[in-house]
Amino acid sequence: MSGSRKSTADRMLLVMPSHQLVTKAVEAGYRLWTLGDPELFDTAFLAHLREVSENLLFTDFADETEVRRVVARTVRGAGITTVVHCTGGASLMSVVEEAWWLGAYPNPPETVRRLCLDGEPPLSAAPRLGVATFTVDSQHRVVGMTQYRVDSSSRHLVNGYLHPAPLDDGVRQRVEELVLEWLSASRYRSGAAYTEVILTVDGPRLLTCQPRLPPDRVPALMEIAREFDFERAFLDTLSGKLPRIPPAHQYAELGYLLLPEGVLLSYTGTEVIAVTPWVRRASFPYNVGSRLPHPSAKQARHGYVVVEGDSPQLTHARVTQARADLVTDIHSHGEPM
Repeated sequence: MSGSRKSTADRMLLVMPSHQLVTKAVEAGYRLWTLGDPELFDTAFLAHLREVSENLLFTDFADETEVRRVVARTVRGAGITTVVHCTGGASLMSVVEEAWWLGAYPNPPETVRRLCLDGEPPLSAAPRLGVATFTVDSQHRVVGMTQYRVDSSSRHLVNGYLHPAPLDDGVRQRVEELVLEWLSASRYRSGAAYTEVILTVDGPRLLTCQPRLPPDRVPALMEIAREFDFERAFLDTLSGKLPRIPPAHQYAELGYLLLPEGVLLSYTGTEVIAVTPWVRRASFPYNVGSRLPHPSAKQARHGYVVVEGDSPQLTHARVTQARADLVTDIHSHGEPM
Protein backbone atom coordinates (compact mmCIF):
# COMPACT_ATOMS: atom_id res chain seq x y z
CA MET A 1 0.00 0.00 0.00
CA SER A 2 1.34 3.45 -0.92
CA GLY A 3 1.03 6.81 0.84
CA SER A 4 1.69 8.04 4.36
CA ARG A 5 0.16 6.14 7.24
CA LYS A 6 -1.41 7.06 10.51
CA SER A 7 -0.95 4.98 13.62
CA THR A 8 -2.15 1.39 13.66
CA ALA A 9 -5.27 2.66 15.46
CA ASP A 10 -6.49 4.25 12.22
CA ARG A 11 -7.45 1.09 10.39
CA MET A 12 -10.65 1.32 8.40
CA LEU A 13 -12.90 -1.19 6.67
CA LEU A 14 -14.74 0.44 3.76
CA VAL A 15 -17.72 -1.43 2.31
CA MET A 16 -18.40 -0.62 -1.36
CA PRO A 17 -16.36 2.61 -1.39
CA SER A 18 -16.01 5.05 -4.26
CA HIS A 19 -12.72 5.62 -6.05
CA GLN A 20 -12.55 9.16 -4.65
CA LEU A 21 -13.08 8.13 -1.01
CA VAL A 22 -10.44 5.42 -1.21
CA THR A 23 -7.92 7.81 -2.76
CA LYS A 24 -8.50 10.52 -0.17
CA ALA A 25 -8.48 8.10 2.76
CA VAL A 26 -5.07 6.84 1.65
CA GLU A 27 -3.84 10.43 1.27
CA ALA A 28 -5.06 11.12 4.82
CA GLY A 29 -2.96 8.22 6.08
CA TYR A 30 -5.59 5.58 6.79
CA ARG A 31 -4.79 1.91 6.35
CA LEU A 32 -7.64 0.43 4.35
CA TRP A 33 -9.39 -2.89 4.11
CA THR A 34 -12.12 -2.93 1.48
CA LEU A 35 -15.12 -5.20 1.07
CA GLY A 36 -17.46 -5.51 -1.88
CA ASP A 37 -19.80 -7.70 -3.86
CA PRO A 38 -18.10 -8.65 -7.16
CA GLU A 39 -21.43 -8.29 -8.97
CA LEU A 40 -21.74 -4.65 -7.87
CA PHE A 41 -18.20 -3.29 -8.15
CA ASP A 42 -17.07 -1.30 -11.16
CA THR A 43 -14.37 -3.59 -12.57
CA ALA A 44 -12.36 -0.60 -13.84
CA PHE A 45 -11.84 0.35 -10.18
CA LEU A 46 -10.41 -2.99 -8.97
CA ALA A 47 -6.77 -2.46 -9.90
CA HIS A 48 -6.64 0.74 -7.85
CA LEU A 49 -8.36 -0.97 -4.92
CA ARG A 50 -5.85 -3.80 -4.93
CA GLU A 51 -2.98 -1.31 -4.97
CA VAL A 52 -4.09 0.76 -1.98
CA SER A 53 -5.86 -1.84 0.20
CA GLU A 54 -4.19 -3.95 2.84
CA ASN A 55 -6.70 -6.57 1.79
CA LEU A 56 -9.42 -6.51 -0.88
CA LEU A 57 -12.29 -8.77 0.15
CA PHE A 58 -15.22 -10.05 -1.88
CA THR A 59 -18.41 -11.77 -0.83
CA ASP A 60 -21.97 -12.22 -2.02
CA PHE A 61 -24.02 -9.55 -0.24
CA ALA A 62 -27.12 -11.74 -0.64
CA ASP A 63 -25.53 -14.24 1.78
CA GLU A 64 -26.09 -12.58 5.18
CA THR A 65 -24.19 -15.26 7.11
CA GLU A 66 -21.12 -14.88 4.94
CA VAL A 67 -21.22 -11.07 5.11
CA ARG A 68 -21.28 -11.24 8.90
CA ARG A 69 -18.45 -13.76 8.98
CA VAL A 70 -16.20 -11.69 6.73
CA VAL A 71 -16.84 -8.45 8.64
CA ALA A 72 -16.27 -10.05 12.06
CA ARG A 73 -13.13 -11.89 10.95
CA THR A 74 -11.67 -8.75 9.36
CA VAL A 75 -12.43 -6.42 12.26
CA ARG A 76 -10.96 -8.86 14.79
CA GLY A 77 -8.01 -10.00 12.75
CA ALA A 78 -6.89 -6.60 11.44
CA GLY A 79 -7.72 -4.51 14.49
CA ILE A 80 -10.19 -2.36 12.54
CA THR A 81 -11.45 0.62 14.54
CA THR A 82 -13.83 2.16 11.97
CA VAL A 83 -16.29 0.46 9.60
CA VAL A 84 -18.08 2.53 6.94
CA HIS A 85 -20.80 1.13 4.69
CA CYS A 86 -20.72 3.56 1.78
CA THR A 87 -23.77 2.49 -0.21
CA GLY A 88 -26.26 0.97 2.24
CA GLY A 89 -28.64 -1.59 0.80
CA ALA A 90 -29.53 -5.13 1.81
CA SER A 91 -26.15 -5.81 3.46
CA LEU A 92 -26.28 -2.72 5.70
CA MET A 93 -27.68 -4.22 8.90
CA SER A 94 -25.41 -7.27 8.75
CA VAL A 95 -22.38 -4.99 8.55
CA VAL A 96 -23.68 -2.55 11.19
CA GLU A 97 -24.53 -5.23 13.74
CA GLU A 98 -21.20 -7.02 13.51
CA ALA A 99 -19.21 -3.78 13.55
CA TRP A 100 -21.19 -2.37 16.52
CA TRP A 101 -20.72 -5.50 18.63
CA LEU A 102 -16.97 -5.31 17.98
CA GLY A 103 -16.73 -1.59 18.80
CA ALA A 104 -16.03 -0.38 15.26
CA TYR A 105 -19.30 1.43 14.49
CA PRO A 106 -20.67 4.49 16.35
CA ASN A 107 -24.43 3.93 16.08
CA PRO A 108 -26.33 1.11 17.83
CA PRO A 109 -28.22 -1.20 15.45
CA GLU A 110 -31.56 -0.07 16.91
CA THR A 111 -30.67 3.53 15.99
CA VAL A 112 -29.91 2.52 12.42
CA ARG A 113 -33.21 0.61 12.20
CA ARG A 114 -35.10 3.73 13.35
CA LEU A 115 -33.21 5.87 10.85
CA CYS A 116 -33.72 3.69 7.79
CA LEU A 117 -36.65 4.37 5.49
CA ASP A 118 -37.26 2.36 2.35
CA GLY A 119 -40.10 3.99 0.44
CA GLU A 120 -41.03 3.02 -3.08
CA PRO A 121 -39.89 5.34 -5.91
CA PRO A 122 -42.76 7.68 -6.82
CA LEU A 123 -44.98 6.86 -9.76
CA SER A 124 -45.32 10.55 -10.59
CA ALA A 125 -42.72 12.91 -12.00
CA ALA A 126 -42.74 15.00 -8.80
CA PRO A 127 -39.30 16.48 -8.06
CA ARG A 128 -36.96 14.27 -6.05
CA LEU A 129 -34.04 15.44 -3.97
CA GLY A 130 -31.08 13.76 -2.32
CA VAL A 131 -30.01 15.38 0.95
CA ALA A 132 -26.52 14.63 2.26
CA THR A 133 -25.83 15.21 5.96
CA PHE A 134 -23.01 14.81 8.45
CA THR A 135 -23.53 14.10 12.15
CA VAL A 136 -20.95 14.47 14.92
CA ASP A 137 -21.93 13.81 18.55
CA SER A 138 -25.63 14.02 17.62
CA GLN A 139 -25.15 17.43 15.98
CA HIS A 140 -26.53 17.31 12.43
CA ARG A 141 -25.59 19.44 9.44
CA VAL A 142 -26.93 19.47 5.89
CA VAL A 143 -24.05 19.28 3.44
CA GLY A 144 -25.99 19.68 0.21
CA MET A 145 -29.23 19.07 -1.68
CA THR A 146 -29.11 17.51 -5.13
CA GLN A 147 -31.99 17.26 -7.60
CA TYR A 148 -32.61 14.01 -9.44
CA ARG A 149 -33.01 14.20 -13.20
CA VAL A 150 -35.45 11.55 -14.48
CA ASP A 151 -36.34 10.30 -17.93
CA SER A 152 -39.72 10.62 -19.62
CA SER A 153 -40.67 6.94 -19.31
CA SER A 154 -43.51 5.77 -17.08
CA ARG A 155 -40.90 4.45 -14.61
CA HIS A 156 -39.21 7.86 -14.25
CA LEU A 157 -35.75 6.30 -14.14
CA VAL A 158 -32.99 8.48 -12.71
CA ASN A 159 -30.72 9.57 -15.56
CA GLY A 160 -28.69 12.25 -13.81
CA TYR A 161 -28.17 14.66 -10.91
CA LEU A 162 -28.07 18.46 -10.58
CA HIS A 163 -26.28 20.27 -7.76
CA PRO A 164 -27.29 22.38 -6.00
CA ALA A 165 -31.00 21.68 -6.27
CA PRO A 166 -32.69 24.87 -7.58
CA LEU A 167 -35.10 25.53 -4.70
CA ASP A 168 -36.54 28.72 -3.30
CA ASP A 169 -35.54 29.55 0.27
CA GLY A 170 -38.87 28.49 1.77
CA VAL A 171 -38.84 25.00 0.21
CA ARG A 172 -35.16 24.53 1.06
CA GLN A 173 -35.80 25.41 4.70
CA ARG A 174 -38.76 23.00 4.96
CA VAL A 175 -36.71 20.17 3.43
CA GLU A 176 -33.81 20.85 5.80
CA GLU A 177 -36.09 20.92 8.84
CA LEU A 178 -37.78 17.68 7.78
CA VAL A 179 -34.48 15.83 7.36
CA LEU A 180 -32.85 17.15 10.53
CA GLU A 181 -35.96 16.32 12.58
CA TRP A 182 -35.82 12.75 11.28
CA LEU A 183 -32.14 12.40 12.20
CA SER A 184 -32.81 13.75 15.69
CA ALA A 185 -35.89 11.56 16.22
CA SER A 186 -33.84 8.53 15.20
CA ARG A 187 -31.17 9.49 17.77
CA TYR A 188 -28.50 9.19 15.11
CA ARG A 189 -25.13 9.78 16.77
CA SER A 190 -22.40 10.04 14.20
CA GLY A 191 -21.60 9.61 10.52
CA ALA A 192 -22.98 10.46 7.10
CA ALA A 193 -26.59 9.95 6.08
CA TYR A 194 -28.37 10.26 2.76
CA THR A 195 -32.08 11.05 2.61
CA GLU A 196 -34.32 11.13 -0.45
CA VAL A 197 -37.17 13.62 -0.39
CA ILE A 198 -40.07 14.04 -2.80
CA LEU A 199 -41.70 17.44 -3.28
CA THR A 200 -45.47 16.99 -3.33
CA VAL A 201 -48.28 19.53 -3.59
CA ASP A 202 -48.70 19.12 0.18
CA GLY A 203 -45.06 19.82 0.89
CA PRO A 204 -41.84 17.76 1.11
CA ARG A 205 -42.12 14.10 2.13
CA LEU A 206 -39.39 11.67 3.20
CA LEU A 207 -38.90 8.79 0.79
CA THR A 208 -35.75 6.92 1.89
CA CYS A 209 -32.99 7.38 4.44
CA GLN A 210 -29.87 5.36 5.21
CA PRO A 211 -26.55 5.93 7.00
CA ARG A 212 -24.55 6.05 3.78
CA LEU A 213 -22.72 8.39 1.46
CA PRO A 214 -24.38 10.02 -1.57
CA PRO A 215 -24.47 8.13 -4.87
CA ASP A 216 -21.09 7.82 -6.54
CA ARG A 217 -20.04 11.04 -8.35
CA VAL A 218 -22.53 13.30 -6.57
CA PRO A 219 -19.63 14.51 -4.37
CA ALA A 220 -17.87 15.55 -7.59
CA LEU A 221 -20.82 17.83 -8.36
CA MET A 222 -20.40 19.46 -4.94
CA GLU A 223 -16.74 20.06 -5.66
CA ILE A 224 -17.46 21.67 -9.04
CA ALA A 225 -20.43 23.76 -7.87
CA ARG A 226 -19.15 24.93 -4.49
CA GLU A 227 -15.47 23.85 -4.25
CA PHE A 228 -16.37 21.53 -1.39
CA ASP A 229 -14.32 18.33 -0.92
CA PHE A 230 -17.02 15.99 0.38
CA GLU A 231 -14.82 12.94 0.94
CA ARG A 232 -12.14 14.83 2.85
CA ALA A 233 -14.82 16.54 4.97
CA PHE A 234 -16.36 13.13 5.71
CA LEU A 235 -13.00 11.82 6.90
CA ASP A 236 -12.74 14.88 9.14
CA THR A 237 -16.08 14.01 10.76
CA LEU A 238 -14.53 10.72 11.89
CA SER A 239 -12.24 12.88 14.01
CA GLY A 240 -15.16 14.88 15.39
CA LYS A 241 -15.01 17.90 13.07
CA LEU A 242 -18.10 19.31 11.35
CA PRO A 243 -17.16 21.19 8.16
CA ARG A 244 -18.05 24.66 6.97
CA ILE A 245 -20.15 24.37 3.82
CA PRO A 246 -19.23 27.02 1.21
CA PRO A 247 -21.99 28.55 -0.94
CA ALA A 248 -22.38 27.37 -4.53
CA HIS A 249 -21.05 29.69 -7.23
CA GLN A 250 -22.42 27.71 -10.19
CA TYR A 251 -24.34 24.54 -11.10
CA ALA A 252 -22.93 21.12 -11.90
CA GLU A 253 -24.90 18.35 -13.59
CA LEU A 254 -24.21 14.69 -14.24
CA GLY A 255 -25.98 12.97 -17.10
CA TYR A 256 -25.76 9.22 -17.59
CA LEU A 257 -25.06 8.03 -21.11
CA LEU A 258 -27.77 5.38 -21.06
CA LEU A 259 -27.90 3.16 -24.12
CA PRO A 260 -30.24 0.40 -25.30
CA GLU A 261 -29.45 -3.13 -24.19
CA GLY A 262 -27.40 -5.10 -26.72
CA VAL A 263 -23.95 -5.43 -28.25
CA LEU A 264 -22.01 -2.28 -29.12
CA LEU A 265 -21.01 -2.47 -32.79
CA SER A 266 -19.49 1.02 -33.16
CA TYR A 267 -19.42 4.46 -31.58
CA THR A 268 -18.13 7.97 -32.25
CA GLY A 269 -18.22 11.29 -30.43
CA THR A 270 -16.33 10.54 -27.21
CA GLU A 271 -13.41 12.62 -28.44
CA VAL A 272 -15.73 15.59 -29.05
CA ILE A 273 -17.20 15.29 -25.56
CA ALA A 274 -13.73 15.07 -23.99
CA VAL A 275 -12.53 18.40 -25.43
CA THR A 276 -15.75 20.40 -24.86
CA PRO A 277 -14.75 23.28 -22.53
CA TRP A 278 -17.67 23.00 -20.10
CA VAL A 279 -17.33 19.22 -19.69
CA ARG A 280 -15.55 18.59 -16.40
CA ARG A 281 -15.58 14.78 -16.39
CA ALA A 282 -16.71 12.04 -18.73
CA SER A 283 -16.60 8.27 -18.88
CA PHE A 284 -17.51 5.78 -21.58
CA PRO A 285 -16.03 2.47 -20.38
CA TYR A 286 -17.17 0.38 -23.35
CA ASN A 287 -15.43 -1.01 -26.42
CA VAL A 288 -16.69 -2.40 -29.69
CA GLY A 289 -18.16 -5.78 -28.80
CA SER A 290 -19.14 -4.80 -25.25
CA ARG A 291 -22.45 -6.13 -24.01
CA LEU A 292 -24.54 -3.22 -22.79
CA PRO A 293 -26.92 -3.83 -19.86
CA HIS A 294 -30.52 -2.71 -19.73
CA PRO A 295 -30.78 1.03 -18.95
CA SER A 296 -32.49 0.26 -15.63
CA ALA A 297 -29.51 -1.80 -14.39
CA LYS A 298 -26.98 -0.20 -12.07
CA GLN A 299 -24.17 -1.38 -14.36
CA ALA A 300 -25.63 0.83 -17.12
CA ARG A 301 -24.59 3.92 -15.17
CA HIS A 302 -20.85 3.62 -15.70
CA GLY A 303 -21.01 5.92 -18.73
CA TYR A 304 -21.64 9.57 -17.89
CA VAL A 305 -20.77 13.19 -18.53
CA VAL A 306 -20.41 15.99 -15.94
CA VAL A 307 -20.87 19.61 -17.04
CA GLU A 308 -20.85 23.04 -15.38
CA GLY A 309 -22.98 26.12 -16.04
CA ASP A 310 -24.56 29.25 -14.63
CA SER A 311 -28.12 27.87 -14.59
CA PRO A 312 -29.96 24.52 -14.46
CA GLN A 313 -31.28 25.22 -17.95
CA LEU A 314 -27.75 25.65 -19.28
CA THR A 315 -26.37 22.49 -17.66
CA HIS A 316 -29.36 20.51 -18.92
CA ALA A 317 -28.78 21.79 -22.46
CA ARG A 318 -25.09 20.87 -22.25
CA VAL A 319 -25.84 17.34 -21.06
CA THR A 320 -28.37 17.00 -23.90
CA GLN A 321 -25.72 18.13 -26.39
CA ALA A 322 -23.16 15.66 -25.04
CA ARG A 323 -25.64 12.82 -25.40
CA ALA A 324 -26.31 13.91 -28.99
CA ASP A 325 -22.56 13.98 -29.71
CA LEU A 326 -22.31 10.27 -28.80
CA VAL A 327 -23.42 8.26 -31.85
CA THR A 328 -23.67 4.49 -31.43
CA ASP A 329 -24.64 1.42 -33.42
CA ILE A 330 -26.05 -1.28 -31.15
CA HIS A 331 -27.22 -4.77 -32.04
CA SER A 332 -30.30 -5.48 -29.95
CA HIS A 333 -30.99 -9.02 -28.79
CA GLY A 334 -33.19 -10.88 -31.21
CA GLU A 335 -32.20 -8.79 -34.22
CA PRO A 336 -30.22 -10.38 -37.07
CA MET A 337 -26.56 -9.31 -37.23
